[in-house]
Amino acid sequence: MANSALELRGIDAFYGDSHVLQQVSFQLGEGRLLGLLGRNGAGKSTCMNVSVGLLPPRTGSVEVFGAAVTRLPPEMIAARGVALVPQGRRVFKSLTVRENLMVAAHSGFATRHAPWTADTVFTMFPRLAERRGQLAGYLSGGEQQMLAIGRALMANPRVLLMDEPSEGLAPQIVAEVMATIRKLKESGLSIVLVEQSPKLVFDIADDIVILNSGRIAVVSTAEKLKGDGVDLRQHLGVF
Repeated sequence: MANSALELRGIDAFYGDSHVLQQVSFQLGEGRLLGLLGRNGAGKSTCMNVSVGLLPPRTGSVEVFGAAVTRLPPEMIAARGVALVPQGRRVFKSLTVRENLMVAAHSGFATRHAPWTADTVFTMFPRLAERRGQLAGYLSGGEQQMLAIGRALMANPRVLLMDEPSEGLAPQIVAEVMATIRKLKESGLSIVLVEQSPKLVFDIADDIVILNSGRIAVVSTAEKLKGDGVDLRQHLGVF
């Protein structure tokens, strides 16, 4: 596998007395897209929260490009080049589109592609350019999702974590969002994509990790799983 951009090793994480993640280990290869699948409550979003420092693990370690970030505060992990597109979008509704972008602006790390600016985000999402002065609270769900992605890109991350980016969106908007993710992957960005839809993930991912009840059930490449077949009914409850 390529050099590791993000690695979770032996993670145990709790919400109160609830043991949500149990010895979870996986790694995201540099320049690859890892699809993280599982039923509702399997622990996918918890993996994202642990990765960005929102939930310190009880045991285990997190590394970003080989550097330990376990239990660092979120702002320090973000400064190492990790950005999150959160579930539910969570845009700043009282700020304009442009203000939402500028809040997250950071020069980031030197990469092989040009840095992300408000102008480059507007080029990728022309609808946001048309609404740059509009309050984010008045955007449609799809536009808010585009804004959430653009805001994360403004940090110029090396690792992009995307938690359910297609949730609640119309099929046409889902197709637009997935096309954007494909472009980001092709640019060389290292991406973890959390999704409910296996089809969306298998169409775009290099690697697949399936969680089941807080434990790792499957770690493989998308190509191998397509060839060998995997019992999605057992792990995901889908047919």
